[in-house]
Amino acid sequence: MLGIFKKFKSGFSKTVSAIGQTTRGLFGGRKIDASSLDELEEALYTADFGVETTEEILEEIKRAYRKDSKLKGQDAAAIGAAVLERALEGSEGKLQPAESLPTVVALIGVNGSGKTTTAAKLGYLLKNDGQSVMLAACDTFRAAAVEQLQSWASRLDLPIVASHTGADAAAVAFDSWQAAKSRGCDTLLVDTAGRLHTKSNLMDELAKIRRVLQKHDPAAPHHAWLVVDGSLGSNSIEQAKAFHQSFGLTGLVVTKLDGTSRGGAIVGIWRELKLPIHFLGLGEEPDDLQPFNARNYARAVFGLEE
Repeated sequence: MLGIFKKFKSGFSKTVSAIGQTTRGLFGGRKIDASSLDELEEALYTADFGVETTEEILEEIKRAYRKDSKLKGQDAAAIGAAVLERALEGSEGKLQPAESLPTVVALIGVNGSGKTTTAAKLGYLLKNDGQSVMLAACDTFRAAAVEQLQSWASRLDLPIVASHTGADAAAVAFDSWQAAKSRGCDTLLVDTAGRLHTKSNLMDELAKIRRVLQKHDPAAPHHAWLVVDGSLGSNSIEQAKAFHQSFGLTGLVVTKLDGTSRGGAIVGIWRELKLPIHFLGLGEEPDDLQPFNARNYARAVFGLEE
């Protein structure tokens, strides 16, 4: 099994590769000059770091270059990583347990963002951390969503409460809480149907799920995490804003980062929304969902070692 940092580095390999191709391998040992700084600027924009972060990185590197004209690409990479880590200060989300168990985590977002697989992988991660977990298959809208989560639950040996496609999602949530409570589970993970914030019927369904959970525990769901497809890059910011306004998010999970060269968008999402980032999806396997670590992320996207 890969170590956590190696998973980060592997997961962001496409972002690292894109930066390396644009800069002609600047971080491999080339000396910094005016043309390489232009290349780096282009690479950072391509990786979706955004204007603010890109300018901060370049300014720090230029300041160092003015002090030492022999500055190399690897030095620039270390400076860039330090800037990112500073920009992401406070961004690491922690799953705080509720005062009264089970702790309820609702996963929401648009179709195709990876909520169902995230629910299963998160359950697997928490189980391996010694917690008892229950899955709630509340995506009763999408055909085969329930079967998908049931398949994951069987594969990972996780208990699940499910109904059929078209069933009342709020009723499933209600039953899931009762089952989790009766079994003494630490955490209940609620997978919900993919929805656009403009679809009022599905947004109403989310509100109904919240209401029925609050009949059991007025504080539930204790966590409402938006699952965001990392390949959307900075386009995900507006999506997150809309969900935050309509439902009230407490954090983010960013998925599918292994398949995109736009790994820099995480910084912009944090700077814009100030919602903690709890987990990153860095691959297909169950243990490829990893707790977000700002230092690991910053060093991985610049191709640095641990």
